[in-house]
Amino acid sequence: MPPDTRQSSQKPRRRWRIALLLGFGVLVNFFDRVNLSVSQDALHASFGLSLIAFGYLSSAFSWTYAAMQVPAGLLLDRFGVKTIGRLSMFLWSLATFGAALSTGIASFFAARLMLGVGESPTFPGNAKAIGYWFPKQERSLSIAVTDAAAKLSTAIGVPFLGVVLLRFGWRWSFAATGFISLIYFLLFFVVYRNPSEDAGLSPEEMRYIREGGAQPEDRSHAERGAPLGYLLRQPKVYGLALGWGAYNFSFYLLLTWLPSYLSIALHMDLLHSVFYTSVPWFLAAFTDFVIGGWLVDFLIQRGWNANRVRQSVLIGGTAFGLGILGAATAHSTTTALFWISISLCGLSAAAPVAWTVPSLIAPRESVGTLASIANFSGQLGAIFAPVITGYIVAATRSFASAFVIATVVLLLGIAGYGLLLGRIELIPEPA
Repeated sequence: MPPDTRQSSQKPRRRWRIALLLGFGVLVNFFDRVNLSVSQDALHASFGLSLIAFGYLSSAFSWTYAAMQVPAGLLLDRFGVKTIGRLSMFLWSLATFGAALSTGIASFFAARLMLGVGESPTFPGNAKAIGYWFPKQERSLSIAVTDAAAKLSTAIGVPFLGVVLLRFGWRWSFAATGFISLIYFLLFFVVYRNPSEDAGLSPEEMRYIREGGAQPEDRSHAERGAPLGYLLRQPKVYGLALGWGAYNFSFYLLLTWLPSYLSIALHMDLLHSVFYTSVPWFLAAFTDFVIGGWLVDFLIQRGWNANRVRQSVLIGGTAFGLGILGAATAHSTTTALFWISISLCGLSAAAPVAWTVPSLIAPRESVGTLASIANFSGQLGAIFAPVITGYIVAATRSFASAFVIATVVLLLGIAGYGLLLGRIELIPEPA
């Protein structure tokens, strides 16, 4: 039985410091990712970048990010969040500075590949850390703190970096994110510890966390975690992976192309497009935190069936993502932003629930590996969405077909959540 939620409000809240730390890391993480989306015209002027080349460049990050997902998960389960997190943050800081100093497309492309390697442990590591630090009845809200940061980062990062680019040039916009990344590296180095290593964590809060069903820190079990082959035989893993891949296809289509969509399809100048871009992302951050995070935990803590609540938000939110089809026929900024906001808000409500699933279904010391499998599938969507969109826009000067493809992919994701993932419950330990 979960701890009394009335008493939980009186417990020390050091665990929320960890959630905010990880959320700030995601904020920084996505500054690095969205920087490219506002730089298309500037990179075209500097390097002669075409629409198709921009699509490939936008997906370059996801190539190495996807390739490193399973290795990153295995490393997280073997060496822990603290060690792998520090290494990854230092590497992605160097990659961001490398983009600022690049002398051509080849070196810029290499910097984006390196960024993918550096950032690959971020979300599996966050899922693992949240599993250690939070009881089950607070899992959705704590994950939402980190996941909403991705949307908030885009909402504030696109206009901020757009202004820096317009005032100082694209190199300084990348240098700015490099400095912010270094600040986060130092902050993480000083602050993050697992619960058993944190001298400031009170025995009372530690007991509350453990009694609430947090993942145990069994380091001796790390070498005996569920084998990769065992996890790959579980239908639930494929259901989660298919749903996450569908989510990321639409997410990265909009993350990388939304400013260009407003500019190309709706004839908006760069300054206005970066500010209008922030509107659906602000709404998405709010929905992510309030519905996918707070509301889910609120209902579960008040006795609602946890599986039913999570599945309803997971499938219902992804269904709202189908609103992206409305943007295919939009001819005004207001109509386009309305449908894009509906889509992003629905997907954002589902995202925190999807990220809680690994810590709820994975066998012991396998959260990082399972989360990385799901995120690998997500990064396949992140690879294909920008490239496919680049070819479509270059050929038609329209985004309509790209939005239709995203709709079909989302329907497959809904089927994955409903038919394969099914009930959100623990996968049995391997024999």
